[in-house]
Amino acid sequence: METNPIVRIQSLSKSYRRGSQRIQVLEDISFEIAEGEFLALMGPSGSGKTTLLNLIAGIDRANSGEIEVGGLEITALSENELARWRAMNVGFIFQFYNLIPVLTAVENVELPLLLTGLSKAERMEHARAVLELVGLSDRMEHYPGQLSGGQQQRVAIARAVVTDPVILVADEPTGDLDRVSALEVLSLMENMNRQLGKTIIMVTHDPRAASKAHMVRTLEKGVLT
Repeated sequence: METNPIVRIQSLSKSYRRGSQRIQVLEDISFEIAEGEFLALMGPSGSGKTTLLNLIAGIDRANSGEIEVGGLEITALSENELARWRAMNVGFIFQFYNLIPVLTAVENVELPLLLTGLSKAERMEHARAVLELVGLSDRMEHYPGQLSGGQQQRVAIARAVVTDPVILVADEPTGDLDRVSALEVLSLMENMNRQLGKTIIMVTHDPRAASKAHMVRTLEKGVLT
């Protein structure tokens, strides 16, 4: 049975202006990502990997081309519509966790649910269930400063999946971790992909991380090879 593409990208280009100069970051990119795929985007620094990830996640806008996610063309949305869409459909995993230091692990995970119609009790139930899923049931009331780097990244992954997003985007998720923590985080992402069927798009320069993906695509000077 053929799976439908969850992401469809057509003739995508992106450039920035620096003074009088126009810098082309991505050039005429077209490809599809199947539902349930675990894709690694690789390439040298400055090749446009993070830009492409940000376009798919609706953080940035292309100069031309189309991006369809889950059957919706996000390039046609207004800023407000895009912000609402992003909150409900995209889970973000960053290199530096981006946790709020004054909130406990469970409160950090609860944050994306504040935009839903769930009651406080329901939000907490969801947040606790997801922290259990990532193996942190004994760390729910700890603050980020009381957790190791690997544990903080697991809290960040729990926060990314708590809204049951259509896609998970990860930008160098193991970039700030030691080898052991990096392997733990990668195997957790593998489980999210395999057991929960999550579509994951990961930017990485680490071959070890890329080896966990089903598919590796490389960007060279803004062109997908």
